Amino acid sequence: MSVSLNWQYVCMSEHRLKCNEMAHKEEELEKNQQEEVKAQNEEQQTQDQQVEEKSDEKAEEKVEAKPAEPSTEDKFKELNDKYLRLYSDFDNFRKRTIKEKADLISSASAGVIKDLLPILDDFERAIASNEKSEDIEGLKEGFQLIHNKFKNILQSKGLKPMNCKGEAFDMDLHEAITNIPAPTEEEKGKVMDEVERGYYLNEKVIRYAKVVVGQ
Repeated sequence: MSVSLNWQYVCMSEHRLKCNEMAHKEEELEKNQQEEVKAQNEEQQTQDQQVEEKSDEKAEEKVEAKPAEPSTEDKFKELNDKYLRLYSDFDNFRKRTIKEKADLISSASAGVIKDLLPILDDFERAIASNEKSEDIEGLKEGFQLIHNKFKNILQSKGLKPMNCKGEAFDMDLHEAITNIPAPTEEEKGKVMDEVERGYYLNEKVIRYAKVVVGQ
């Protein structure tokens, strides 16, 4: 009986010891897990802090990289430079336009003179022929041909004569030299005679007709 009780006591002691050991191991395991979680949290906080610091550094770099606002003096210089360049471009354009216009007028005059040179040649030949010729009708016909040739060249350039006689007096076309009594009531205010013919050039008046007006 005594041996049996002792054995039970020993078994209970061993069981109690094992339970204590298991409890101690569980405490150590739980403590290790808590330490691992704490270490992971600290590592995560460190990483988050590093990321935040890098973000702050990048933000500071962006702020530092932002260009400074130009001063009033810089703005004035920029506007002045733009004005000078614009004025220079306009001045060059004006000079070029004047030169082109002068060249155009010069070329147009050269073209007209070139077309009139054959008329000059005809007059020179006619003058040389008149020194020896006694054919009056031939001379008249020759001068008439030269006149017609000259008139055709001018008409090809846009020249057109005015027909004023019998027309109502128009201050935009006519220049009254004198006034005479009109033979009839219907002829009052009309051109009675043409002293000097007027001309159009491409429908624009280049010379007013000098006329006599009936009153």
